[in-house]
Amino acid sequence: MLDTLDAAAVRRWCASGLAALKRHQGEIDQLNVYPVPDGDTGTNLVLTLTSAQQALAMDLDTLPDSGPTAHGHALRLMAQGALLGARGNSGVILSQILRGFADQVAGVPAVRGRELAAALRSGTTAAYTAVSRPVEGTVLTVVAAAAAAAEGADSDDLPTVAGVAARAAAEALARTPEQLPALARAGVVDAGGRGLCVLLDALVEVLTGERTARPAPTPRSAARPAATVARETGSDEYAYEVQFLLDAPAEAVAGLRRALDALGDSLVVVGDGREPEGTWNVHVHVNDVGAAVEAGVAAGRPYRISVTRFADQSESPSGPVVAGRAAVVVATGGGIADLFAAEGATVVPGNPSTGELLDAVRSTGAARVVVLPNDANTEAVASAAAREAHRYGIKVSVVPTRSPVQALAALAVRDGDRRFEDDVIAMAEAAGACRYAEVCHASREALTVAGPCRPGDVLALVEGEVHLIGTDLTDTCAAVVDRMLGGGGEMVTLLAGVDAPAGLTDAVRAHVARRWPFVEVHAYPGGQPFYPLLVGIE
Repeated sequence: MLDTLDAAAVRRWCASGLAALKRHQGEIDQLNVYPVPDGDTGTNLVLTLTSAQQALAMDLDTLPDSGPTAHGHALRLMAQGALLGARGNSGVILSQILRGFADQVAGVPAVRGRELAAALRSGTTAAYTAVSRPVEGTVLTVVAAAAAAAEGADSDDLPTVAGVAARAAAEALARTPEQLPALARAGVVDAGGRGLCVLLDALVEVLTGERTARPAPTPRSAARPAATVARETGSDEYAYEVQFLLDAPAEAVAGLRRALDALGDSLVVVGDGREPEGTWNVHVHVNDVGAAVEAGVAAGRPYRISVTRFADQSESPSGPVVAGRAAVVVATGGGIADLFAAEGATVVPGNPSTGELLDAVRSTGAARVVVLPNDANTEAVASAAAREAHRYGIKVSVVPTRSPVQALAALAVRDGDRRFEDDVIAMAEAAGACRYAEVCHASREALTVAGPCRPGDVLALVEGEVHLIGTDLTDTCAAVVDRMLGGGGEMVTLLAGVDAPAGLTDAVRAHVARRWPFVEVHAYPGGQPFYPLLVGIE
């Protein structure tokens, strides 16, 4: 039994947690809302914690002459490594939990039960702060439950508090389907929350020497109607993106968050952790730009204020064209990578870490960089890399593309003669105007919004939702193109996957020529895994 969490215990926790995540990696990957074969939360968490362990291993127990304690230094290395290696939403959120944990205990002489409770609360706060619209029924709910239970234990006994927190996290995980309807429909618990439970169990094992064999909970039937949840991404209701740096105390920033939250959405306020006054990176989507800036002035000293208009491009550019710009694009598949490279973009392989995206941004040598992430999980990683890039004087704008076909549409309208901000707006509009679909084979039996499916069925997902279920790949591909063109469109882009049968895109092209003779079709070998065909409609 350990009565304190020292630096050696931190290192063992990281190693034990990584080993546990690897044991449960496949199980967590399967906790996927959709019955498609690309669930990767377990893999993302393993890669995130691998980076954390590498940061600890490279340190070799060195400690700065002044600053945090030995255990605080180890925790900060672990958190920083996790941030730079973070993959997917869950990886980014885990890095923030670790950062808050480290910030809380870095200066305390010993980490016992009450200190652990405070660290979990700090990690919870950091995680919620990192998400613009926190959604319950996710890893956020699980870490909050762990923190509340640890505080409720009101004990200095470290193993006892850790055990209470781990049990509360597991209980909260079992309740996630009651809070998030998508989980209930899929019959799974939250994947990121399951990963956090594995890490908390690993901490208990390090402290007690006893492994807790806690299987993933089976979702219980909801005892009450599922709660309504908000979307984490911003809506098109707001016309402007406002960003600035702010020097202000934490107390003033709390009021700023409330003020900006009332003005818009996509709110992200991330600080550098310095006390009593730190530097904060503020981002929000609003309609009233003046009110957003005034809220910053009321809180402290805003500077490097940037305003981007998402629509209404009829006005002339209002500033000089900025030289030295580049595009970084995430590509899964050799053919897709070749298409992006031909457009002059720097290509990063699929599922990158924060550090890998940051390295790609810096390698361009440009002062202004646009990043096209091409899926929802990588969008969170790209946003983290963009925040890190500001430390190097690089302005990074992330266009939230969800598919390679949207990125192709965005790159097609790039114009170096426009202001960078206006060019980003044009790319975002082109990407948003490109509807996308993915065709794959169901990996398991499930009830989708289009009806029940069985393993091996062909699924056509439009904008991330299952719209068609079929038995023949070619027929389903043709049917989803018909459905999308029924809503309008002048050009179809087809990207054939690595496992696509020969002649698939030719068959779809011929079908479009018969049914939609005035529609232009472009087909390319994409080489992407899992999805035999990706479709874009413009």
